[in-house]
Amino acid sequence: MAPRLIAIYGKGGIGKSFFTANLSAKMALKGFRVLQLGCDPKHDSCNALFEGRSLPTIGDQWRAFKDAGREKDLRVEHLIFKTDLGRGATLFGAELGGPEVGRGCGGRGISFGFGLLEEMGMANWALDYIVMDFLGDVVCGGFATPIAKSLAEEIIVVASHDRMSLYAANNLARAVNYFQSIGGKSRLIGMVLNRDDGSGVAERFAEQTNIPILARIPFSPEARRLSDQCKLLFELPEMDYIFDQFVNKLHRREYTLPEKITPLEYDQFLAIFGAAEPPGSPPGATMDDLLGKTAQAVQGIDLSSPEYSPDSKLIVRRIMQEMGLKVIRLIEEPERGVVLTTEAGWQVVFGDPRQDTDAKIAILAALSHSGESFHLADVRYAAAPFYE
Repeated sequence: MAPRLIAIYGKGGIGKSFFTANLSAKMALKGFRVLQLGCDPKHDSCNALFEGRSLPTIGDQWRAFKDAGREKDLRVEHLIFKTDLGRGATLFGAELGGPEVGRGCGGRGISFGFGLLEEMGMANWALDYIVMDFLGDVVCGGFATPIAKSLAEEIIVVASHDRMSLYAANNLARAVNYFQSIGGKSRLIGMVLNRDDGSGVAERFAEQTNIPILARIPFSPEARRLSDQCKLLFELPEMDYIFDQFVNKLHRREYTLPEKITPLEYDQFLAIFGAAEPPGSPPGATMDDLLGKTAQAVQGIDLSSPEYSPDSKLIVRRIMQEMGLKVIRLIEEPERGVVLTTEAGWQVVFGDPRQDTDAKIAILAALSHSGESFHLADVRYAAAPFYE
């Protein structure tokens, strides 16, 4: 029998990964065979399950074997790890992870990791549950993989009463509805209200979107302390009871699947918080605004200054007279020659002011009147000008 796949989504920082770790652990302690997959570039989903250890990611392991020319030696034990939770309970964990910070697309890393696990036969492993911990931003296709490919049977969103976590929940509902409309089978079964402070905001959101609240986890300084120490919550009787009951509800499917989830439009969403979008549109920024110009006319460079060569000054005068543009900066460089900045905001690398002057001025005039936007024109070589 194939494992039951559950995907947990939520805004970063909302406690989603810690909730997922406690959910997986409670499942394992109740006798189920569970694999938790961390599907977030931070790759910290399993830390609390492994006593604070940071697991090597699937992507990093694959790259290490590939760089060593040992791709064929990569085995499942290099990717999936196990931890003893006590009381005879073993839990499996893995981090799909992503690239190093600033070095690539996290969504692609997630998609690649899923593909590799599928190649290794994940669907046939003797598991009761695969619990996937996902970043809440489902705009990126990689993070929407379990929804887009119907990998996850059930989807749960973790949120609190704050606006951005509910905004992420609203976006998740949009994604699920979209893929459902084109044949997807994944279903958003409800929301877990984390750090519940009793303000009632999330309840208003849930009522209007028809997203059931499956469980409420109260705000607790002790729970935060355990989370910070990478420890599980079960030493707190109230928390242990909540997760025990929640696992029972999930396993027995004791929840009502909403017939239709209705994500809110922007104005409806703001109204949840007693806010409203102002009428009309804000004024557009002009080029003068962006260039920091005041209402006073922009001053061109001082052509009487002795710091500029006569040839450079001649170029400036021709640009002013023939193109009607002021030059607000002039630099004479050893390698690039004359470099100009115009009041229009673009830079011109003119080169030697004595070579191909007419052709260079003509190229600049054509660019200026072309209607195309650009910020750099390199006309040092008139036969092969460059602009971007």
